[in-house]
Amino acid sequence: MIRTTTYPTDDGQHVAVIWRIDTNCQTMVLSSNRGELPAVIYWKDRLPADEDLMALHDSTLRDINGGMLDQQSPLSVAPQGLDSFPGQPGLIVHNRDGKALMPRLRFVQAQLNDANDHLVITYNDPQLQMNFTCTIAEAFSSNVIALHNELTTDAPVLVSWLAAPVLPAPSDSSHTLEFSWRWCGEFQINPVPWQPGARVRECLLGRTSHEHFPGLVVPTQGCNNAAGKAYGFHYGWSGGHKMITEVLPDGRRQVQFGQARDTDQLATTHVATAPLYVTYSNSGLNGIARAFQTYVRDEVIAPSGLKLPRPVHYNCWEAVYFNHDVSELQAIATEAAALGAERFVLDDGWFKGRNDDTTSLGDWEVDTAKYPDGLMPLISHVQSCGMGFGLWFEPEMVNQDSDLYRDHPDWLLGPTDQIKGRNQWVLDLANQTVRDYLYQRIAALLDAYPVEYIKWDHNRVLPFHNAEHTQGVYQLFDRLREAYPQVEIESCSSGGGRIDFGILARTQRVWLSDSNDALERTWMQNNAALFLPSEITGSHVGPRHCHTSGRHLPMALRAWVAASRHMGFEMDPKELDEQERSILVDAVTWYKENRDWLHRGTVQRLDLDDPAQIGEIQVAVDQQRFVAFITQMTASQQSLPQPVRLTGLAPDKRYCITLRNAAQAATLSRGPVALKDRSLTLSGALLMNQGINLPVAFPETLWVVEGHKDTNS
Repeated sequence: MIRTTTYPTDDGQHVAVIWRIDTNCQTMVLSSNRGELPAVIYWKDRLPADEDLMALHDSTLRDINGGMLDQQSPLSVAPQGLDSFPGQPGLIVHNRDGKALMPRLRFVQAQLNDANDHLVITYNDPQLQMNFTCTIAEAFSSNVIALHNELTTDAPVLVSWLAAPVLPAPSDSSHTLEFSWRWCGEFQINPVPWQPGARVRECLLGRTSHEHFPGLVVPTQGCNNAAGKAYGFHYGWSGGHKMITEVLPDGRRQVQFGQARDTDQLATTHVATAPLYVTYSNSGLNGIARAFQTYVRDEVIAPSGLKLPRPVHYNCWEAVYFNHDVSELQAIATEAAALGAERFVLDDGWFKGRNDDTTSLGDWEVDTAKYPDGLMPLISHVQSCGMGFGLWFEPEMVNQDSDLYRDHPDWLLGPTDQIKGRNQWVLDLANQTVRDYLYQRIAALLDAYPVEYIKWDHNRVLPFHNAEHTQGVYQLFDRLREAYPQVEIESCSSGGGRIDFGILARTQRVWLSDSNDALERTWMQNNAALFLPSEITGSHVGPRHCHTSGRHLPMALRAWVAASRHMGFEMDPKELDEQERSILVDAVTWYKENRDWLHRGTVQRLDLDDPAQIGEIQVAVDQQRFVAFITQMTASQQSLPQPVRLTGLAPDKRYCITLRNAAQAATLSRGPVALKDRSLTLSGALLMNQGINLPVAFPETLWVVEGHKDTNS
């Protein structure tokens, strides 16, 4: 719900316009005083319906000290340099001659839609012939607010920086939580202390990137996973981006997100930011997780036609790599189906001349040397096994050794002497002709074969950030989605290199990481759950020997870590012994029996007293069921396990809880832990406040604790 209220000011010559945005758990209030750009003056817990907003406005007015300006520069949705703003402005613009333009934007109008959930506020500078709009949309049930800014001009200008609506950060926060790291190690959380001045993180790699995920969490002091106040931010853009967190000299703090600087920037009359998605939580980091997970499920993914239940995947990559043989793949498909797979994905190596990663990208025709009768013999066999068929593409890339490059070297993004990545270059998707070619080649295959799923890979960073390229990628996705709405698409980018709400609006699954190492996956999945629901997060059981980490991990760990998300597997089934097969089939069976409620619920992180453990709980939307995964990452420092406190349950409900894999208890577990041999019925309040005791666990193992509402209580 968005409401507008207008108040006269003391001089009777001007008015203050105040907008109140309410979701189910938060209130955001913006004020525009005397026609200035609006500023967020309140963003916290939901206020009473009858709150006096003008009194709220007056309560935020601050004193002026010696050596300061006579009026505090507003921290508006786009702080203006002309106001002597002491930090990073929200808009930096020059004319075509390079002269800085300093707009004085004044209020024009505010338009609120009939549903009262979408607000467009317009400002202009008549002298500079600039129009500025700030758009705010709220999703009440999910507790997320989406905002973006837009600038139009009569004459072309050079826009160095346009931030999405700038928001204040709380003063009772000691640090921020950033998300970064590397390939095969995505979604590392990095605490960064607030310090005077600006911290700038800019990704110029042309995709969301492994290194600079465009997300931020700002916890207040005392916040943990289950309790306390926190703010969540995500910039929904799949190209280069920039984040600024700044402590101003007067103590105020601001957060800015926007597109990265373009290396080929041209004068323009229109520029807009991507949406900035924000939420506030008074229930710890898990409140952030619940909000973003629900929003992605209901508002981002749902319109694209996500199919439930989510099928168990088999991907052939780590079984055969480039060595495609139809009879071998048919045999693998038979084994995969017997293990419970419901979708078979043919990975890299199926197209003309593709025997390694040095050749053929761009030549999207079936390799007749490997598939003399086309793909249909394999597909027919896959379907006879009860599985759907998926196909790997990497449309945005090209090898130098390809017919496409030999015919169209001019389609390259950037010069020919640029550094290659995995022996490949990037096609310029800002070029309509390139997009048409790719659409036609992909469409021809989708018309020829019953493909229900595309694994869309993106293994090379761009040679430079180019926003027009990203827009071209969006256009290609949108065209394919419109023509083939029944085909699902996975966003894979060397794993998690392109995961954001912009690409998720066009896809139905993300490949979180190229690492199938279950230990690494545990913490990556746990951290990524702050933004991503389980049903779109692909997770596979890899081979016994992990080729990205070198580890040999037990099947029980590999299987259950995969079962906690959108499950799949991609080892050679022939390597499995009978015990491993039994464990995998058991986990797959459990996944199928529980995915209906799992993929409508929320993933919440547990606060554990043992730093050697990582834990999460997945709770059904009606709080009738849950499953908790407690992973023993390394050996504990203490000799006995500490109680595990759960979260997200109904305090007054009684839950019957069982240890799903109690039979895996270590031989050193000699004590009378109740869950080793029987169930317990306990209240949600007790489970959350005191917790439960679990048996001793060896490193690289996990416990699966299930709970359901006691029907007798």
